[in-house]
Amino acid sequence: MKYADHISEIINAFSPAPLQIDQMAEFYCEDTMEYRTSDRYDSPIEDIYDICRNPGEDRACLLLGHRGCGKSTELNRMTERLAGDGYYVRTVKCGVDLDLFNIVYSDLFILMGEALLEIAEEAGCKLEDRVIESIENFWREGTETTISQETETESTETGASLETKGIFAGILNVFARIKTDLKFNEEIRKEYRRKISVRSSEWIGILGDVAEEITRKTNGKSPIIIFEDLDKLNPEDAWKVFYHYAAVLSGMRFPVIYTFPIGLSYDVRFSAMESYFITKTLPMIKIAKMDDRPFEEGIHIINQIVQKRASLNLFEENVLEKLIRYTGGSLRDLFHGINSSAKRAERRGSETVSMEDAERALEELKTSLTRRIEKKDYDFLLNIYNGNKELIEDKEMLLKMLQASVVLEYNGKRWHNVHPLVVKFFIEQGLIQGVRE
Repeated sequence: MKYADHISEIINAFSPAPLQIDQMAEFYCEDTMEYRTSDRYDSPIEDIYDICRNPGEDRACLLLGHRGCGKSTELNRMTERLAGDGYYVRTVKCGVDLDLFNIVYSDLFILMGEALLEIAEEAGCKLEDRVIESIENFWREGTETTISQETETESTETGASLETKGIFAGILNVFARIKTDLKFNEEIRKEYRRKISVRSSEWIGILGDVAEEITRKTNGKSPIIIFEDLDKLNPEDAWKVFYHYAAVLSGMRFPVIYTFPIGLSYDVRFSAMESYFITKTLPMIKIAKMDDRPFEEGIHIINQIVQKRASLNLFEENVLEKLIRYTGGSLRDLFHGINSSAKRAERRGSETVSMEDAERALEELKTSLTRRIEKKDYDFLLNIYNGNKELIEDKEMLLKMLQASVVLEYNGKRWHNVHPLVVKFFIEQGLIQGVRE
């Protein structure tokens, strides 16, 4: 990723992937929290950071937020800070390691074990023999190659001592195979899941032993595990993973952060979740007020986010403002619009994004959004647009609309608005009085 000085560089600069730690210094935009929460001293990420540094009895967090609001970038920024403080943090990318359409709670425990062992290796820990034996005994059944066999092979190939690299290499090789089976091998996957389900307390104890060894090695600093992509789960899959296993998933002896679908906070079951997890929400950056007047400070901070990645000279007059205004504070939608409009500009041989390029990109995004709603949904959405932005009684419909990203939620006061491109569609359909563009 590099700063974009030319139209051909925009797509690389506005990748939908979150900023990684080595990109923060150049591309991260500070001070967005005030325009998310309406209070410069209120930050859900700062709250989680404090929990990670001073874990008490409550060590498990759920982080909610719209897709594309910047959760992953903010978590990576927090990871950078924690690493600077001497903490070991591992981010588990569930969308890469698991099939998000076929996931159960025990899968997270397996990935948690791998992440802790990677931290232990990196920290230079020497695990006690009893811990190594516990891990080997736990996975011996149903695993084609035992940990001891993997260890012997690795130590022979690398010349490593069985007491150092060889042990970790052998264990992690087994986990690599388990992870592959979890994603692709249905029969073996069932066996691994059954093993965790039947012996979950035993596995939790092993994880605790590994974490305590890391904590000793780092002078009292607990390891930290972050689970990404779980906010992308369908509602029924998210409840399948979390609802009946909240006590287990929140019962680790070290901090764990799980991303979680924001729409499910409106489900009646969510109150039970709050009994087990510390729940935090990363709001969208607000670009409009409740009366639909522009929120200039929010528009300005998103402008700064863009300016961190590209020269504003690549956008013709008022183009960037229009892209920001019609994407409602969703950075994912904004980046998609910037990329699409830049592609069109490049294909027509221009070095700047024109208003027509932007309008074509927004039309494409509008089509994608309006495909997610049906005519029977219109009254619900129009009710929100016409002023019912806070007290929404139909929670089931609200959950559906949040999941589809056609309704966006903003904080300070917790309120909602219809996505600006859906509003534009309603104006074109004559359902809202407004100016057609």
